[in-house]
Amino acid sequence: MTSEPLCEPQCKPLRETLRDLYAAVAAALLVATAVVVGSGIEHRDGTLRVAWPPLLATWEPHVGPGTPAALAVAAAVVAYGPAVAARLPWRPLLLAGWGAAAAWTWSLALVDGWYRGIAEQLTTRNEYLPVVGRFHDIAAALRDFNHHILIDSPGNWPAHVAGHPPGATLTFVLLDRAGLGGGGWAGAFVITVGTTATVAVLIAVRALADETVARRAAPYLVLAPAAVWVGTSADGYFAAVAAWSVAFLALAVTGRSPRRTALASGLLLGLTAYLSYGLTLFALIAAAVLLLGSRRARPLPFLLAGLAVVPVVFTTLGFDWWEAYRLLVTRYRQGAGGVRPYGYWVWANLACTVFVVGPATAAGLRRTGVALTRRAPAPAFRLTVLVAVALLALLVADVSGMSKAETERIWLPFAMWLLPSCAFLTGARGWLAAQAALALLVNHLLLTGW
Repeated sequence: MTSEPLCEPQCKPLRETLRDLYAAVAAALLVATAVVVGSGIEHRDGTLRVAWPPLLATWEPHVGPGTPAALAVAAAVVAYGPAVAARLPWRPLLLAGWGAAAAWTWSLALVDGWYRGIAEQLTTRNEYLPVVGRFHDIAAALRDFNHHILIDSPGNWPAHVAGHPPGATLTFVLLDRAGLGGGGWAGAFVITVGTTATVAVLIAVRALADETVARRAAPYLVLAPAAVWVGTSADGYFAAVAAWSVAFLALAVTGRSPRRTALASGLLLGLTAYLSYGLTLFALIAAAVLLLGSRRARPLPFLLAGLAVVPVVFTTLGFDWWEAYRLLVTRYRQGAGGVRPYGYWVWANLACTVFVVGPATAAGLRRTGVALTRRAPAPAFRLTVLVAVALLALLVADVSGMSKAETERIWLPFAMWLLPSCAFLTGARGWLAAQAALALLVNHLLLTGW
């Protein structure tokens, strides 16, 4: 009669750990199903338009100059990351987190070598750099931008240029104007800026939840499998801009320089909409941050003022965002998006997300759901709301049908906000080892598109 109650304190953590493992196994089964079913579809009729479903990748086992560094960074973060994150003063922790995330991303990118892994990534025919020369007159290029979106239009833009507002391309145009032209500088810029998303997410989690929760999340943000695609895709840069917009807003609504931080948040939120159409869904995350904040009214006018700046500038220069999006929908259907089957990608996209966030996040999301339904203590509850809304934004993007495939890079901005759910896990070293193993296996067994 007494054995069951006496066992309860010891058995409960074990049961929770087993449930975490079940969630990770379920995520692995989703990936395996996407691989098997996707391979069958691709071999049958080629409609997926990816060589190694569900990822845009090819099977090519290899090692490279980044391999020793990647193994060393992974081992160091697994062994010492949780302890360092718990003890290091806050500001040095942010710098250390950025440095470690940068080292992890650079080393993974260099597994493919300097040229194939970094310098050539943004120079291929579908990327941004080949059209930099067409922006010698920026105002004229913006006025004329929408005339080249459709495939049958004269001088149509490459896929990624047509698929994004011109803010994305203008970033690389301005880099070129600053004397940092070419694929090497572009790749270095994307990795350097993209890895700052780790810092931005930590700042936001600390402001909205508490410092202890942020410290627990830090090693998972550093060692995220997402680093495979942050180095080197422009979406890694987009993820950082979006992350800083949320971080500044979190600071604003918790009383830290609300005017300046709200204005900065608005500027960056406005910019995200001109980097990627899909990032307008960050309005959901921004709304959640406003609701979670204790001082939401005071920063709101400054947020809205900042938010108006980038749209006003682009509109004044002649770019019509709404018309461009309408044309993009047509262009998407003219290309691979019109062939790729929605019935497969609507769930296989989630398998791509598992590759990005790793098995630890699958377990962390399970814990997030439990904490949300049981109304956890305030700091944990605020984190669960933030993670849940980020997941909601990702699911809205999924069902829209405008992201069929390649979501391992496209959804990087949303994936960064799922990673903090790992703060709820126990046994950090084991989960971190699983995260690192996934990233290392992907980067060494596959040649990814980015």
